[in-house]
Amino acid sequence: MIVRIFDKLTFAIALIIALQVPQITDHYQQHLAGLYQATKWQVDGYKATAQMHAFPSVKAMIDRHLRNSEPSVKTDAQQKLLTLDLFADLEGGMTIFKQGNFFEKLIYMFTPTRFDILKNTIDNFKLGIPLTFTGIAFGLVFGFLLNQLIMLPFTIYSVKKRASKVNTIEKPAQ
Repeated sequence: MIVRIFDKLTFAIALIIALQVPQITDHYQQHLAGLYQATKWQVDGYKATAQMHAFPSVKAMIDRHLRNSEPSVKTDAQQKLLTLDLFADLEGGMTIFKQGNFFEKLIYMFTPTRFDILKNTIDNFKLGIPLTFTGIAFGLVFGFLLNQLIMLPFTIYSVKKRASKVNTIEKPAQ
C-alpha cells in the first residue's frame, strides 16, 4: 500500500520535472537569441570598422592588430577573435533551434562548454507547463522512465519476495 502511494507520488514528481525540460529549452532559445543579437551587433561593428579602414575583412584587421607592438591593441584583437568564435557558435545554435529537432536542441544545451548559458537561463527560469505536443510527449515519456528507474529497487525487491513465497509454497514440508 505504501509502495503504491510512493510510486504515484514519484511519478507525479518525475512528470513535473520532465515537463520542465521543454520549458527550459524554450527559455534557453530566448536567451540564446538575445545573446546572438548582442554579439551580432558587435561583429557588425567590427565589419564597419574594417571597411572604414580599408581592410579586406574583419579577420585581416584582427591579424594586423595582433602584430601591433602595443599590448592593448593585441589584447583587443584577441578579444575580438573570441567574440568571432562565440558568434560562429551562436549562429550554429540559432540554426539548431530554428531547424533542429528537440533532441538536437537538448544536446546543444547540455554541452559542457555552454553550461554558463544554461546556468543563466535556469537562474531566470520559472516553472511552467509546455503547450506543444513534443513537450508534453517528452514529459510523459521521460517522467514514466524516470519513475521506473526510481522504483526499480522496489520492483526488484517485490519480485524476489514473491518468488521466495512461491518457492516456499511449492516445496513440500519434510
